[in-house]
Amino acid sequence: MSDETPNPRARAVRMLVQVLGKNRQLEDVLPEGLNNLAPKDRALARALTSTTLRHLGIIDYLTGKMLDRPLPQKADNIRQIIRIGLAQILYLNIPPHAAVHDTVELVPANSKFRGLVNALLRRADRQGAKLLAKMDLPRSNMPPWIWNSWKEFYGEEKARDIILSQLIEAPLDITVKSEPDQWAQKLEATLLPTGSLRRKAGGSVPDLAGFEEGQWWVQDAAAAIPAQLFPALAGKRILDLCAAPGGKTAQLASMGADVVALDRSKARLKRLTENMDRLNLSVTVEVADGTSYAPDDPFDGILLDAPCSSTGTIRRHPDVAWLKKEEDVKKLADLQLRLLDATIPLLKSGGTLIYSTCSLQPEEGEYQIASFLERHPEMKRQPVEESEVGGLAELLTKEGDIRCLPCHLGGTEQTLLTGMDGFYACRMKKD
Repeated sequence: MSDETPNPRARAVRMLVQVLGKNRQLEDVLPEGLNNLAPKDRALARALTSTTLRHLGIIDYLTGKMLDRPLPQKADNIRQIIRIGLAQILYLNIPPHAAVHDTVELVPANSKFRGLVNALLRRADRQGAKLLAKMDLPRSNMPPWIWNSWKEFYGEEKARDIILSQLIEAPLDITVKSEPDQWAQKLEATLLPTGSLRRKAGGSVPDLAGFEEGQWWVQDAAAAIPAQLFPALAGKRILDLCAAPGGKTAQLASMGADVVALDRSKARLKRLTENMDRLNLSVTVEVADGTSYAPDDPFDGILLDAPCSSTGTIRRHPDVAWLKKEEDVKKLADLQLRLLDATIPLLKSGGTLIYSTCSLQPEEGEYQIASFLERHPEMKRQPVEESEVGGLAELLTKEGDIRCLPCHLGGTEQTLLTGMDGFYACRMKKD
């Protein structure tokens, strides 16, 4: 995806083609897409791409309302150009005349679509706000299968709150090894009730105090909760199943556990090892398939942060909404079932199993655990107390499991205390 001309808008278009046309994850596309751009242009290209993806359903719905007929399927570049043009006019603080001019310049001078793009963007400048006011924004901004799933499980009002909260860029959440109060001051961060630190998004993470010294790591506040649900960990032998990239591994190790970090991907474990080296944490790393792993001795505890559809991370990874399909949930739920069943012989009697996913789909959370507990009567749910989640009762289900939603922590308001990833976690004990 190298580009002779370091034009941030052209780069954004090409990244969108990669993500939406070739089903590549945005985080995999960004390094090459931002390569050789000046810092200001890098920021613009990233903002154009992520903002377009964050509001893609709304942008496409609005485009459909303004066009007399749909664009032909082969006009993918034009489609992405229109998308970034509308993102600038509707959501970014860019003067409309500059947004229109610079976006139209991306269309070849001899293209039959140049006039159409110009007219459409100018109309959006004049009428966009009025058209948006008439739209059902939450419903328009999610694929129908996600909207229907959330509406059915959470109710329409909560589903709308979840989607509205995902329109707000996520802040930077940090987990520290120790002394969170002191690090909150050093990092000019807010200490959340759950123990995470929170800063505004933006800036260079490696340049922040304590990063190079390995005092902390980036981890969403919701993602930091599951590892905290174990009883005293000092000296306990804990298996982190599906461990990479290692945020929860670091938590377990920093709390004194003897951690075995297992993952089937060598490449992902390489990244985990690099993270542990920076954090000066010692863990045992093993490459293996979690569904057939057979260690010599069982563990005191197991953390299974299972592969999932990641629909709870759309606020941080807006491409997820458009890359994942309903059939992916079914395939992943089957893998989760097999991983859960595989934990039974790996866990000591009296040991603790924590199951978690960064998914908002009940098939990967509540339904999965209900089925697991029916299959394995030797496993008993251990309800989580309010005191274990900073007094945030909204994070707990009636069964005592964790169900974080993006609209929790004031997630529908544009403040520093804006939301958290969607996460499910259940704590169980083996008889």
